[in-house]
Amino acid sequence: MARRRGFLAELQHQAKQAQLEQARAQREAEREYLAAVKHSEQLRKEDARLKAQLERAQEAERKQLEKEAKAAHLEAKLAEVDELNLKLAEDYDQIDSLLEATLHVDDYVDLNELKKAANHPPFMSKYAAPIPPPLEIPDPPEPHFNPPAPPKGIRALLGKEKHEGAVTLARYKHGSAVEKWKQKIVENAAIFEGRVQAHAVQEGERLAALDAARVNYENECAAREADVALHNEEVDQLINNLEYGVVDSIHEYVTIVLSNSVYPSCFRVGYDFVFAPETAELELRVLVPGPSKLPTTKAYKYTKSSDEISSTELSQKACKDRYASAVHQVAIRSLHEIFEADRRGLIKTISLEVGTETINPATGKEDYVLFVATGAEREAFLSFDLSCVVPSATLEHLGASVSKNPYALVPTEATGVRRS
Repeated sequence: MARRRGFLAELQHQAKQAQLEQARAQREAEREYLAAVKHSEQLRKEDARLKAQLERAQEAERKQLEKEAKAAHLEAKLAEVDELNLKLAEDYDQIDSLLEATLHVDDYVDLNELKKAANHPPFMSKYAAPIPPPLEIPDPPEPHFNPPAPPKGIRALLGKEKHEGAVTLARYKHGSAVEKWKQKIVENAAIFEGRVQAHAVQEGERLAALDAARVNYENECAAREADVALHNEEVDQLINNLEYGVVDSIHEYVTIVLSNSVYPSCFRVGYDFVFAPETAELELRVLVPGPSKLPTTKAYKYTKSSDEISSTELSQKACKDRYASAVHQVAIRSLHEIFEADRRGLIKTISLEVGTETINPATGKEDYVLFVATGAEREAFLSFDLSCVVPSATLEHLGASVSKNPYALVPTEATGVRRS
């Protein structure tokens, strides 16, 4: 009878678990913040104490430091007790309101909301930016001919020949400089051309790598699109099959609904079920945690004389009443969630069992202990106003067979429980 969650049900379950974890984390963060504030205050007081200790000079000051240290320690212990009691009260509140918690939620699951859309990251590549082209090599300045100045005065007559020789030498040097200048221009042009060709090769390699990266990106996008298309096709198939009352699809939908029913971490439940199409009846077994899994602490307190945090225990009656109430609430909650979610009316009746699995002290083996056995018809149950009911009275109205003491693991019988 046990069934594993299908793919879609598992996705929905994980989403709900994430929501619950987010809410739990927020509550935890608030508790941690309050604790952190108190701890910070304690540290500040400790720091002040140490500073004062370094400066102490009189007996009165030492006594004051001791007093402050004791006050800081007391405050830290009291803050720890407050935190423990806050967590305990939260756990008990969640257990005591198992039915109320689901009445504020529409348990119907719009399967179209399970559909996805492909979410593609933007295309990015280290090859996207062009490689900057090489800069042109500037030509060196062209050499200018600067002939030597002719001699003046009497020297013009005596040094004419010497001047002509100097001009000839200057022209030779200028011609040589011009040749070197032209050669440098040719060399620079060749170097630049080489750089241009190398740049063209590098750009070609970059563009090829960019094309390859783009092809890879498009393949990844196509794979995401294919995954989403397959997922949405499964959702559409489930929707269509539900319209025709296909048994496997009814199982999948019920699994999704029950996966949405997230119980508190201190009271986890599990489900086994099977749908009988010939009678339109869902046989459902709900497994609740055994009584030993629930907390029994009434409150925490700090004793100053012994410097210890201790706890007081709930009475046996309080534990017994709370556990029995939780079992009864789970029974009514399970019927409600399935009937409310099944807007198509595919499930006409539910045959329900609520129990736990525990170690039999006589055999040492794991046994199933039945706490509640009942049946409910869709139209009659949906007419109840569950916001005003007492779950034990509702079970009695349904003709349920109910354990007289679930907390003591007293089983009930599973026969003769249905009443219209």
